[in-house]
Amino acid sequence: MKFTAQEVFDAYDRIKPYIPDTPLYESVHLGDGERRYFFKLENLQPVKSFKIRGALNKMLTLTEEEKARGVATVSSGNHGTSVAYAAKMLGIETADIIIPGPAPKAKEEMIRFFGGNVMRMGFDYDSAHAEGMKYIEEQGLTYIDAYYDDHKIYGGQGTIACEILRQNPDIDTIVVPVGGGGMSTGIAVAAKAIKPEVRVIGVQTEACPAFIKAFEDKVFYDEYPVTGDTICDATVGGCGKLAYEMLPDVIDDIIELKESTIRKATKFMIKDERFIAEGGSCMTIAAVMDYRERVGGKNVALVISGGNIDGDLMTQLLNE
Repeated sequence: MKFTAQEVFDAYDRIKPYIPDTPLYESVHLGDGERRYFFKLENLQPVKSFKIRGALNKMLTLTEEEKARGVATVSSGNHGTSVAYAAKMLGIETADIIIPGPAPKAKEEMIRFFGGNVMRMGFDYDSAHAEGMKYIEEQGLTYIDAYYDDHKIYGGQGTIACEILRQNPDIDTIVVPVGGGGMSTGIAVAAKAIKPEVRVIGVQTEACPAFIKAFEDKVFYDEYPVTGDTICDATVGGCGKLAYEMLPDVIDDIIELKESTIRKATKFMIKDERFIAEGGSCMTIAAVMDYRERVGGKNVALVISGGNIDGDLMTQLLNE
């Protein structure tokens, strides 16, 4: 069955009673007279991440038997926190969250706070995923997909577009971080159904440009290596299958960004705009800093996808 905007619209109705709309806040410092930029502040979600949308949408559709078995996922942190939060909200007793060994301590603390059982596996996201999936299968847990091909996950993430275009119908460009591709695909499908002329721009770090290389090489990279240091831990790893199949038809551009600019953008967001956001989220700001003309648009929404930045990293960035 093809993923359509109706999945997103259904998800919006399903999750709306459980989580509030997040603000669409105009940037004080990015605008230049010709262009206005608006932050879609998903870092203000209860779990400080957009991931709650997909996780909750999926878990609201589980059968009683699936809930009784307990849920589990593999996550760099934000999706895991969201699964733990949703499990607690819906009365699901077991929520096992597998995270990569190097995942920030702040994300582990958030998962534990919401009642999730944290297990560190592997040395990066892809190795954690391989080990974690084996564990989940052996334990007979109900798997909550993070980004691969579950329509309910993609539908939930896409509800961001519904809010953006309702909050400001003049938005003509949406810039969105691309990790596994669930959010970018969901947003693009929904946004273009609501307003066909809207442009959707994806952004990836130079440390792991999985989708950019996948589309260039015409190869589905379900795993992709991380090169060098990155502060975008939430957006690294391979491509989601559904996103790989759909994104070329619904996204207008994907921009590869320098880690140095992403660091600068994260510092800018915290110090100048006074919002705490993680590196992967601030790729949308970095795109404006380095590629303002390529991003284009007159009224531009920048999706700030999460705020679970490690405290030590935040201090380090502010001192740079």
